[in-house]
This record gives sequence, C-alpha cells and structure tokens, in this order.
Amino acid sequence: MKVTIAHLKRGERGVIKTFSTDEIPIKLLELGCLPGNEVEMLQFAPFNDPLYININGSYLAIRKETALLIEIEKIEENSTIL
Repeated sequence: MKVTIAHLKRGERGVIKTFSTDEIPIKLLELGCLPGNEVEMLQFAPFNDPLYININGSYLAIRKETALLIEIEKIEENSTIL
C-alpha cells in the first residue's frame, strides 16, 4: 500500500516521493510540493477535508482527494533527514 499525505496523522511528517504532475495543481508545485521536500500534517478541517499542512515552511490547505495523489515516505519520530 502506498502512503500518501492523506494518511498522515496530526503532527506526523514525511518526505514527498512522487506524484503525477498531470493530476496536481501547478499552484501546489509553485508552493513547494515537490519530491524531496518535507511535509507535516498540522490539522484537519471538520469532516477531514481540507487538510492543513506545512511544506518546507509554506502553510497550505489542500483537499483530501489531492493529498491522496501525493506519495510520501513517513519520517519516524526519532529519525532525521540528511
């Protein structure tokens, strides 16, 4: 099973691995939603949509359907990215 931004719980972090540029809005790419960047789940709106995330210092609200398209690798709590 692939892990996406939508699978993160509040406070969890991950590194963006891959996504289809045809399905992701260009605005997200411009705001730093790119492979290799770190993403953190900040909170959920009522009914879990949209999701409020932090991508390399940019705070964004994205729809859950979009978050399901962005594959990540979860960062374990005690690990760091080099």
